[in-house]
Amino acid sequence: MRLLCIATLLLCFTSVAAAQSSAAVQAAPAVQRGISTALPAITDMDVMVVSGVQPGPGMWRVSKGDHVLWIMGTLSPVPKKMTWLSRDVEATIAVSQQVLKSPGASIDSDLGIFRSALLIPSLFKARKNPDGATLKEVLPPDLYARWQVLKLKYIGRDAGIEKWRPIFAAHELYEAAIKKSGLATSGVVTPVVDKAAKRHDVKIVSPIVRLKVEDPKKAIKEFSGTALGDVECFRKTLDRLENDLPVMTLRANAWAIGDIEALRALPYDDQNRACIRAMLEAGVAQKRGLDTLPQKVEAEWMAAAETALRENASTFALLPISELLKPDGYLVKLQAKGYEVEAP
Repeated sequence: MRLLCIATLLLCFTSVAAAQSSAAVQAAPAVQRGISTALPAITDMDVMVVSGVQPGPGMWRVSKGDHVLWIMGTLSPVPKKMTWLSRDVEATIAVSQQVLKSPGASIDSDLGIFRSALLIPSLFKARKNPDGATLKEVLPPDLYARWQVLKLKYIGRDAGIEKWRPIFAAHELYEAAIKKSGLATSGVVTPVVDKAAKRHDVKIVSPIVRLKVEDPKKAIKEFSGTALGDVECFRKTLDRLENDLPVMTLRANAWAIGDIEALRALPYDDQNRACIRAMLEAGVAQKRGLDTLPQKVEAEWMAAAETALRENASTFALLPISELLKPDGYLVKLQAKGYEVEAP
């Protein structure tokens, strides 16, 4: 039975792909074309979010011979009130033999549904600081002062969150801020892709690294008493909300209208890398081999992509667009293996 990513050990595992894509968006010289290195000037801190019908970005073309892998780059967050004009993607899916989803990971155990449900209170308890410590007690004073300002702005007077671990408090704050900024973290691309694949009877492949926790109750108990090095995750989240929300909106707008050059040029400083590292480097995670999870997730997707290119005339795939724009990302690694890569 797969345990749901409610809190604690499971929070980061569904976000591993994003963590691998969190380096600054830079161009890969061998792959990207016409890259601008000048950063756009940002003077208006109250950036308007686009809405209505928008095309989204074009697709990258990876090929060997007459076999093609079409990759669409996803982004989070995106404009909440946009409607994605997905006809090109739907047409591609219609003539493809497979849809390849973004990579991820899951945690499994031998527990049945009923017994797994009994772990939920423990999961919620484990998101709190060990020994009942508060954020004021575990954070540096300057960081806690910044937290109070942002918490009041985006969450309000919630006393319960003051006992949460910094990583979980930061995640809650980030989600609240995104929602209030007219953006959404999901719900634009995946539902459309799933419906198109179902309508055209196209097989969906989800490259998932499945990890088994032999004794989840023990693992949660260990986690509950483990201190995390998550202050840096907390700091980077606050930095991003204080300084990067206008840029996030510009990036979301660029994705919505399909402006790849703007996406290449806009700075990208994702806090997820520090947050995932804090989780995976904890002793309870290392003991179970979870510290190598990002490498395993990447290898899983690369293997699935090469299989698709070998067996299918056409395959449609999804990857975070930040990964597609990285100088050492999936596209560069596919090109190093002899595949031809063309940007939109």
